[in-house]
Amino acid sequence: MITYQQETKISQQDLLDLYNDAGWGAYTTQPDVLVKAIKGSLYVLTARDGDRLVGLIRIVGDGQTIVYIQDILVLKAYKRKGIGKTLMQKALGEFKQVRQKVLLTDDNPETRGFYEAMGFQSCDKGELVAFVR
Repeated sequence: MITYQQETKISQQDLLDLYNDAGWGAYTTQPDVLVKAIKGSLYVLTARDGDRLVGLIRIVGDGQTIVYIQDILVLKAYKRKGIGKTLMQKALGEFKQVRQKVLLTDDNPETRGFYEAMGFQSCDKGELVAFVR
């Protein structure tokens, strides 16, 4: 059974296992920085199968006017089980009053489909523009 919990004290090894599984090496080359980033986030919700960390969503921002979905990850072996959707719904539910909910991600059909199903609009299809540096 998958359980969801708001937490920021997550073991470095659990984080490395999750982020490495996703292929997010930019995060795992500096594990201490990753742990500090998690602890310094506005909101972190985990998904666990028993004690095993199988998913996580991390939000940064002011929590009043803008939130930025920094990370959402689910172990490959646990994908397509509704965990990502549940993480997103629970996280967004915490910030219903916030007008701007933003994220930046890779453009591939699976990722695009997930975020569009969650109600997000791609800037390339709307009236907004995104800039990254």
